Amino acid sequence: MYQDKTLVCKECGREFVFTAGEQEFYAEKGFAHEPQRCRECRQARKGTAPKQLYTAVCAACGKEARVPFQPREDRLVYCDACFASMREERD
Repeated sequence: MYQDKTLVCKECGREFVFTAGEQEFYAEKGFAHEPQRCRECRQARKGTAPKQLYTAVCAACGKEARVPFQPREDRLVYCDACFASMREERD
């Protein structure tokens, strides 16, 4: 049903193949658009954007916690150690 397609990367301008298998994967996941970047440019793009970390105070131990989301006053925040400990207790 699917056939390999040659696309042009909008980042580097090189041609790349959007394989039949990749097209099937995209369809299964419900992705409506074809990739616009080649594999190398997609990987480079993912690796160059460091995630912003926010500082908060751990609700369990009071130590500084670095989290990848903006802390809110109405939500408790835990450091990595306390969060891991809570998960172990739950499981």
